[in-house]
Amino acid sequence: MATAEQCRQALNQIAAKLSADPEAAGRVNLDRSLACRVRDLDVAFHGQLRGGRIDDLTEGDDPKAQIRLEVGSDDLLALVAGQLHFASAWASGRVSVKASFGDLLKLRKLL
Repeated sequence: MATAEQCRQALNQIAAKLSADPEAAGRVNLDRSLACRVRDLDVAFHGQLRGGRIDDLTEGDDPKAQIRLEVGSDDLLALVAGQLHFASAWASGRVSVKASFGDLLKLRKLL
């Protein structure tokens, strides 16, 4: 099982990858609050998905987040490392996403 700090680093890596991709903002025009709960560690992180990047990523839950993810710690690290494909993880229930249908379609372009 991964640690909370490793999960924080993984989410920061995702944020850095999105920020470093100049085409991300053009592919996805979202300004939504985002929360990620790591199931097995019972820890959560939240931030703002804006212009193809994640801003203000901090520890703690945001129960009003417009996009909510739930994932196990090892699966989160595997997703970030490219060892686990998001679509297959979502289809198998290893990752749960709660968002509007339109947001899901836009998020698909990021992942």
